[in-house]
Amino acid sequence: MEIRNYDFAGKKAIVRVDFNVPIQDGRITDDTRIRGAVPTLKLILEKGGALIIMSHMGKPKGKVKPELSLSQIKEAVAKALGVPEVKFAPDCAHADAEVAALKPGEVLLLENLRYYPEEEGKPVGIDKEDPAYEAAKKEMKEKQKEFAKKLASYADCYVMDAFGTAHRKHASTAVIADYFADDDKMLGLLMEKEVNAVDNVLSNIKRPFVAIMGGSKVSTKIGIIENLLGKVDRLILCGGMTYTFVKAHGGEIGSSIVELDKLDVALGVEELAKKNGVELVLCTDSVVTNGLDFDTMTVKDGAEIKVCPSNAIPEGFEGVDAGPQSRERFAAAIKGAKTILWNGPAGVFECDAFAEGSKAIGQAVAEATAEGAFSLIGGGDSVACVNKFGLVDKVSYISTGGGALLEAIEGKVLPGVAAIRK
Repeated sequence: MEIRNYDFAGKKAIVRVDFNVPIQDGRITDDTRIRGAVPTLKLILEKGGALIIMSHMGKPKGKVKPELSLSQIKEAVAKALGVPEVKFAPDCAHADAEVAALKPGEVLLLENLRYYPEEEGKPVGIDKEDPAYEAAKKEMKEKQKEFAKKLASYADCYVMDAFGTAHRKHASTAVIADYFADDDKMLGLLMEKEVNAVDNVLSNIKRPFVAIMGGSKVSTKIGIIENLLGKVDRLILCGGMTYTFVKAHGGEIGSSIVELDKLDVALGVEELAKKNGVELVLCTDSVVTNGLDFDTMTVKDGAEIKVCPSNAIPEGFEGVDAGPQSRERFAAAIKGAKTILWNGPAGVFECDAFAEGSKAIGQAVAEATAEGAFSLIGGGDSVACVNKFGLVDKVSYISTGGGALLEAIEGKVLPGVAAIRK
């Protein structure tokens, strides 16, 4: 069923959104995900439906953690939707009374789904190596079905609009769909946009196609990197993963982050790029420091900051950003691109002193977009970058999903989409 064609009048719609927004001192620091879901939620209300919103926040792993309560965001959701009030159910699995009282045009927000381990469907308190694990896993999968059935019982129809969790087969993202008829389950407007944006990148490639992969670890990105090497013309690799590539060639990286067990993987990536005729652009100089406080994202008093070759970082110093030479190389590689994918920052951008590499990438992407490129930005950190640098309106599309986006680009079937379209 297509959401635009569905008659919501007098019906209760349960909508899975991704409201896993960053909160600091009780304040939402980035409301991109809330704003992304607004068109779907407003459409249901405008068509005479009642809204039941469900989401997770953080990783409570089946435990109630007040700091991860969705009650913190209900005023922000009400403001975004333009409604006087968003009602709140403090227990997502026992919300029958709140649901029964819900009238057309009203909004109910359920408490954090992940307060229940059944949401993720993973046994808790038992190691995978334990002989009893498989039995515990089987039992939990049955409990997951019951949890999903309970959530489904609240509503007449189900809308999946949480692209950020669409790559997970959780109770609320996939299993729940089994308890609705085909005509009563559908993708939300945001999900449709996300899926179409991926299709734009992969099925309608305009060249040159440039991908920018950042972040700290090669291991978390290897699948997408290998996949992209069969599609892109140029691939920029930056961020913390830089130093695994440098180390693979015997470079000195000081105290920089490195995956010593992935040195052969890094060399394999370089070989595959060469084989496929892909220009691989790596960070050749780095901003380094001997005093970054990762807890506060500030530079400690008396600490030193300097620029040096990425393969000659002194002991006690760590690479925290792309250097001036690398920034120029990144910008040159992006210039003239017609399709751009960006996932992951070039450095510790959260600290203003080490944000220039990510800023240079963002500005280059914005300039290419202005010249006609289609630019897709995905992943929490990349989205935070474009927000920080005021580039939101200067790129083609900002994805709300990180892992989901990467898996979709890898060509994997997303359970959250498959559950609707099967």
